[in-house]
Amino acid sequence: MNKPFDAGRIYQRSAIQGAAPIELVILLYDSAIQDLGRAVSAMRNGEIERRTTEVGHALLVLQQLQGTLDFERGGTAARQFEQFYNLLRAKVLEAQMRSSLEMMQEQLRYLSEVRECWIQAKGLLQGQMQSPPPTVPGGSGAVVAARGGWQA
Repeated sequence: MNKPFDAGRIYQRSAIQGAAPIELVILLYDSAIQDLGRAVSAMRNGEIERRTTEVGHALLVLQQLQGTLDFERGGTAARQFEQFYNLLRAKVLEAQMRSSLEMMQEQLRYLSEVRECWIQAKGLLQGQMQSPPPTVPGGSGAVVAARGGWQA
């Protein structure tokens, strides 16, 4: 049986295939935020099954985010993100068990705030990649390369 045309799903698949790592993180945050937003809506409407499905998917997305942490290269930041994801998952589960709309909204807000930080980081990275390397004053055309040290 053929599925109906789903432009949103096709667009999302193409975005994922061509995305840089930071863009993938943002897409995962977007997915979790959408899931929690739908869970909040389901809570308001008394739709327990839908709420449970949305929370379940959000938890899977958070698990995926946590599973991609690189503790060797990420150091302290990776450990802090691990703590954030652990706490967020615990609080989402608690909100689900208590049917607490306020608690679920609070977790949604935290997730959205951290997503905005990823957006800012992406902008900074893009700015670094687009701007030319700085010229060394008084040098003979030497520039500092972004990753390779000094170049003449």
